[in-house]
Formats: sequence, C-alpha cells, structure tokens
Amino acid sequence: MSPSIQPRLTQVFRFVRHSYADGVAELVYAFDQGEELVERIHFPQAPALPPARAEAFAQALRLLHLIAGVSYYKAGVPPRIELQDGPLDDATADLLDALYLHGLAEFAYRNGLDLRGRIAFPRGGARGPAAPALGLPKRTLVPIGGGKDSLVAVEALKQAGASATAVWVGRSDLIAACAARTGLPTLNLQRELAPGLFELNRLGAWNGHIPVTAVNSAILAVAALLYGFDSIAFANERSASAATLEYDGQQINHQWSKGLTFESLLQDWLHSHVASDLDYCSLLRPYAELAITRAFARLTPYFEVFSSCNRNFKLLGPRPADRWCGECPKCHFVFLALAPFLPKPRLLTIFGRNLLDDEAQTAGFDALLEYRDHKPFECVGEGAEARAAMYALSQRPEWQEDALVARFRNEILPQLDAAQLALEPWLQADGEHRVPARLLSALQALG
Repeated sequence: MSPSIQPRLTQVFRFVRHSYADGVAELVYAFDQGEELVERIHFPQAPALPPARAEAFAQALRLLHLIAGVSYYKAGVPPRIELQDGPLDDATADLLDALYLHGLAEFAYRNGLDLRGRIAFPRGGARGPAAPALGLPKRTLVPIGGGKDSLVAVEALKQAGASATAVWVGRSDLIAACAARTGLPTLNLQRELAPGLFELNRLGAWNGHIPVTAVNSAILAVAALLYGFDSIAFANERSASAATLEYDGQQINHQWSKGLTFESLLQDWLHSHVASDLDYCSLLRPYAELAITRAFARLTPYFEVFSSCNRNFKLLGPRPADRWCGECPKCHFVFLALAPFLPKPRLLTIFGRNLLDDEAQTAGFDALLEYRDHKPFECVGEGAEARAAMYALSQRPEWQEDALVARFRNEILPQLDAAQLALEPWLQADGEHRVPARLLSALQALG
C-alpha cells in the first residue's frame, strides 16, 4: 500500500474484478487509482461446477464481490462507487444501497458520520431473465457460530429429518468443536481478507462494525451452488430486527443483516437472480431470544462446548482463558436469559461464576435492561425481554439475594409496570418468517 494514501480523503471506491478457479474466489477492490486490495475465499475440496449452474454461480459470485466490499468501502467511505463490469439493475442496486446504509449505520454513528445520501451504487443495468429452478439437491447448509441459537436450529433440523451440513467461515477451534458435537457433516470455508486492509487501518482508515452476517450469507450462496444445497438456514431470531437505538431520525441496529428486512431482500434477490429453488431464511425468525434460550436449556450435550462470548472470535487481541469472559454484553445476556430455565448450580457451572452477584457488572446489566443506557451494540435480546427475565428471577428465592437481582427489586422494579414483565409472551412464536415449505416441519419442531 502506497504510504502516501490517506484513506479518509479518497474520492472513489472501485469494484475492480472477481474470479473463481480451483476452489478459490478472488475479489478485487481499490480506492482511487491505488493498489489493488485482493480478498480470497477458499472453498475446500470444491467439486467441478455443473454446467447447468454456471450462470447462477456467476450471479452469486458477483453478489459476493459486491457485498464483501463493505469491509473495504468503510475504510474511506468515498463519495463515489464505480463498478468495472457495469451498472446494476434496480433490484440489485436497491439491495446494496440498503445493506451499505443500514449495515454501516452503527459504524457511521460511532464515527460521527452520516452516510444518508452518500451511498449510491451505479444503476441502470439491464435486468436479465428470471432465474430458473435448478433442481438443487434437497440439503440444507446451517451456519454454526458456536453459540446457542445455531445449535437450536441444528437440533430442529435433525428432529425434522432434514439433510443438513454444519458450515462456518473462518478458523475457530470453538466453532469446530460445536460443529463436531452436532454429528452433522461439516464444511469449513475460509475468508482471507486483503492484507492491504490492515495497512489502510494503520494509515488512518475509518474503522468499526460491518454487517458480517451479510458477507457470510453471500459466501454461503456461492457454496450452495458449488456443493449442491437448496437452502441456507440461519438461526437469527425475531429480536434481531429490533433497533439498538434511534439517532437523528435513523434506526441504528447492530444486527441489521440478521434482521427480517435483509433476509427478505436477499431471499427475493436469490430467487429472481440466481435460482428459484435456492432458499435463504432464518429458521428461528418467529421466536424471541428467550424462547430460543429455553429450547437450548434442554440441549445438555452442548453445555460444555458452546460459547456466545464474542471475545472468542476477535481477529486481533487477547481472548478469554476459558469460553466465557464474564464481562461482555453477550456473556451478560446469555447468563440472564438462561437463568430462568436452568437450575442455578448448573448455570454457575457453565459460566464458572455468578454474574448477577457481582456489583462490578452493574453497568453492563443496566444496559441490557435499557435502564439509564441504551441496549448494547451487540447481538443481544430486546430490553423488554431482558427485563422480563430479570423480573422472573426477582420472584425466585434462590436468586433474590444476589446483588444485581436485589438491586433490580429495590431500585428498578418500582419504576416499571409489573403487568409488562411477564415471561410467557416472549416464549410464543409470533410474527412473519420466510421459512420455505420444505423446512416448515423443522420450524414447528421448535414449538
């Protein structure tokens, strides 16, 4: 990377080219006329692509190039986007405009930026013919993240008798252990970020959260065509669609690419541009976090291998000595959400400590409850369901004396309407979902 480049002063972000050969996809980007940024996605033991899937594969690969570019665009957020292979049709441009604007909303908020009116993918390209059905094998890719939600989805698919493969992107011994415990076939893909991105960071690039679920979704769409799967079933819950906060008239959601809006946009795009029989959905969409956590509380074989602590999955920096740091929002929320559904000694064995009897954790739990703070920028449930879980604990003798539960009873609960704190409504399926007919029996297995 040229030492003279100043990422924040660049004027153009360019999608240069993309290609695939021998199990490796190359995605190439550049700022202005600077050096190329080359990302590689590795698909192990990839079979030869059937000719009937060639056009669908080309469409999916192009979308992967466009979506994965969010990791690089945010380094400079220049005012212009250029596509070397020509403008997009309106549906594709709409998808990308929405993803970059809403998927980078937290990044923009934290950096004091406003991306509204700035992101405009070139449009006006011709729309091709409607995508045909490809007769893809009736098999499901189910992404594994190491946490409770994906394991609940796996067990629902197994109970429904669906043919499924556990898949994940990146190197993680923890995820590999969870995937092995499922007993499913496994597929581990690798994403190799362009080394130049880290150099841009050193040179003062903008940095922050990106919609990584969208990137992984695009990788899995390519994988589905390559290996032969007709569905990709994530484990994103109803709560993921709820905004973290509203700022200056814009909803800012840390989990936007896990929400229903993105799911619907991508599923519709895949059906129209790639293959009418390639489905993309979240199997858990009708359920809140507490319902999923209750289901997970019955899956005892996973207790010794799962972790939702995101500090296990950082690219850089130290990781927890064990599977739970006990200090981050994910640890706080999973502990609180599991507490109503597990015997207290069992929960303390999983975490190795009692997070609700530690006054040093007060601010973290206050944020979950949306008490004097907004919900954390993390993949956690809604404030109202955190309050419902805490209220349930406050009514149970074995929890009442713990420092943060006692504080909730004495200080916070008097300010709340107890009629709004029932746990039961959070345990019911509710709301829209995009689960295809073939997988509905797995969805019903969660009831």
